[in-house]
Amino acid sequence: MVLVRQEIGDVLRDFRLQKGRTLRQVAGRASVALGYLSEVERGQKEASSEILASVAEALDVPISQIMREVSDRLALLEGVTIPDTIPAEFVANYDSALAGAR
Repeated sequence: MVLVRQEIGDVLRDFRLQKGRTLRQVAGRASVALGYLSEVERGQKEASSEILASVAEALDVPISQIMREVSDRLALLEGVTIPDTIPAEFVANYDSALAGAR
């Protein structure tokens, strides 16, 4: 079974390491207990959206980028392909909706 909290933790750790920051530095900037952040990174605790937003800010990474990476990893584990482009029918419907709103 795929655990979302495990993927979120892995992504947070990967971004932290890419930024060259220690767990202590990120926890301090995010005002999160060091032990708690460690548990989140190890997938042992499920962080609230507020905690995720604080950690994302501490990492200087948009929360949308973190969630996109989590989504991509989950899709890979599930064997699902998610297109990087918007399907043409959605674009057509969006364009029609915008034209009607004017």
